[in-house]
Amino acid sequence: MQEPQTTKTVFRRVLLKISGEALMGKQPYGISPEVLGDVARQVVEVHELGVEVAIVVGGGNIFRGLDRLADGYDRASADYMGMLATLMNCLALQNAIEKEGVPTRVQSALEISQIAEPYIRRRAVRHLEKRRVVIFGSGTGNPFFTTDTAAALRAVEIGAEILLKATKVDGVYDKDPRDHKDAKLQRKISYFEVLTRDLKVMDLTAISLCRTNELPILVFNLKQEGNIKRAVLGEKVGSLVSK
Repeated sequence: MQEPQTTKTVFRRVLLKISGEALMGKQPYGISPEVLGDVARQVVEVHELGVEVAIVVGGGNIFRGLDRLADGYDRASADYMGMLATLMNCLALQNAIEKEGVPTRVQSALEISQIAEPYIRRRAVRHLEKRRVVIFGSGTGNPFFTTDTAAALRAVEIGAEILLKATKVDGVYDKDPRDHKDAKLQRKISYFEVLTRDLKVMDLTAISLCRTNELPILVFNLKQEGNIKRAVLGEKVGSLVSK
């Protein structure tokens, strides 16, 4: 493991939220080895700056519980299946990051001791202090909550200074850019505006949790090489949701 570089960063501890869909690349489902490797290298690049990195990853590239409700799935069962899908992504990401020479730990909100530690806040913080990347799986461990909410919850619990939401778009727009050519990117926007205008940044529970705890959210494009590093260095990237 390399020693931290001396480049000055804005944040000491961050939580990175990655959607499962972001790991698909151009595939219709599953995990793209190229995207996975790129994400791992970006995480390691930030880690080498001395930043403590925790990650919450979704499972939508494998199984989306909400999409299965129309097929007659019980909501709780579908959500639990989605939680198990996140663990598959966690293990893939763990493997990719450790190939780059950085130690990791996977912690699961569901008890599955053969492949992951149970989620324990103090242990997670200690791992971060020991320069390990911590990957949180299984969402919150409860149905009816999204991985966005899990990301907000874990970020607050471990004392992260910002929630980095890596997406497939450049940031938060005033309206859906897919339907409106005149949609404008909002470089800075308040929690209140996101909630009242129902902008699809994260689910409302996650936004409300961040607002209550004054945890800023930076929404940016994961596909743009080096964006995670730019974010922790305080460079202009994406959209900042804050007080």
